Amino acid sequence: MHSNPTVLDLFSGIGGFSLGLERAGFETVAFCEIEEYARRVLLKNWPQVPIAQDVRTLRYERESQALLADGKELYRGTINLICGGFPCQDISAAKRNARGLAGERSGLWSEMLRLLIESGAELLAENVALLRSRGLATVLRDLWQIGYDAEWHIIPARAVGAIHLRERLFLYSYPRGQRRQRLSAQPLSRKPAFSWLENVRGIEDLRERSAIHTPMLCRADDGIPYRIHRLQCLGNAVVPQIIEELGRAILSK
Repeated sequence: MHSNPTVLDLFSGIGGFSLGLERAGFETVAFCEIEEYARRVLLKNWPQVPIAQDVRTLRYERESQALLADGKELYRGTINLICGGFPCQDISAAKRNARGLAGERSGLWSEMLRLLIESGAELLAENVALLRSRGLATVLRDLWQIGYDAEWHIIPARAVGAIHLRERLFLYSYPRGQRRQRLSAQPLSRKPAFSWLENVRGIEDLRERSAIHTPMLCRADDGIPYRIHRLQCLGNAVVPQIIEELGRAILSK
């Protein structure tokens, strides 16, 4: 029995979505992540939450309220929200001749959409800001065709006081006709929880602020076990503080 709204976390990475959403009041009932190292991180931090490996083998049977992976039951009950950052490799500016949602990796959006149809849940999705011109119209069309309304914002990491820009597109979607309080596009750093990070422009501004740790991250093989894996996971992860505020906005409907 779940007292909090339930979340199915897809393309989970190291759990940035669930970390933020659980702080807002949600409860994660299952993860889905294909990378082994990221699954180990999830298992360490959420030992009681089942983890599926391949979104293509994940199914939700609405009549029995059973979430299945390769035919094995992971969870039984309602799913209120599906979240995740579907792959950006075919959307990113770093890839030449990017095929967008027609690409093998970013095309996994269709699996997220399928699970949305199967569960009837709401959706909180994330991708690079370039999705705006490389697939957002398709995403919005797909959602409209299944009877969902949607709204989206491009929110940078700086909105919560980070020292890097890291613009990402966040999309919230729900069954048409269910009124929702609009997600705020105002800088999140104005919220009291982030007031200590106001006016941060770079490393120099952080020297006297003991509340934040600023490690020097170098993308190189320096002999530290799994250092490259850790950096890759951090690079792929969402900013939990942004997700927390979006989660609170969703729950305040």
